[in-house]
Amino acid sequence: MLPELSFVVTILLSYLIGSISTAIIVCKMLNLADPRTQGSNNPGATNVLRIGSKKAAAITLIGDGLKGAIPVLIAHYLAFNMLTVTWVVLAVFLGHVYPIFFGFKGGKGVATFLGALLALSYLTGLGFIITWVSVAKVLKISSLSTLIATAFTPVYFYLMTDNLTSTYVIFLICLWIFYTHRSNIKRLLNKQENKIN
Repeated sequence: MLPELSFVVTILLSYLIGSISTAIIVCKMLNLADPRTQGSNNPGATNVLRIGSKKAAAITLIGDGLKGAIPVLIAHYLAFNMLTVTWVVLAVFLGHVYPIFFGFKGGKGVATFLGALLALSYLTGLGFIITWVSVAKVLKISSLSTLIATAFTPVYFYLMTDNLTSTYVIFLICLWIFYTHRSNIKRLLNKQENKIN
């Protein structure tokens, strides 16, 4: 297969994998309410925890992470360069946020991004996790922990890879995560965001 065709096919496949909503599938299999109609109406692990159980949320979190990692691992297997692989990360992230199978209304993309990040640069992914846990322990607010960890991610990525062009793509994804969390940001500013129990 020609390199250009391999890239296009991988990008499309990544988007389609990202479009598979783990939350909706898990809730249907466990006879839970559709996460798009309950709680925050967000098909993600946090909302599944809110309307379902820890088991359902854990499966959702792992599933979303795996669907982020799989396309990146495929891209590595195909020996794509770092910049190309970061475009794969963007594609699977956009698939989660705007899934073609579910009317282009998806989740916020954090777990999928983290899964892809761990497969792309595990030290960067580890930096995200350590930052999230550290902030969450002090401030007890999940969304704020996510936003702070996201803000540091491009810095971690650049320090680990020394690849400025690829860092721009990671930075774009991080900006997009801030956009998907705009309602959380509004609640944070109004001091209305829920704390972690």
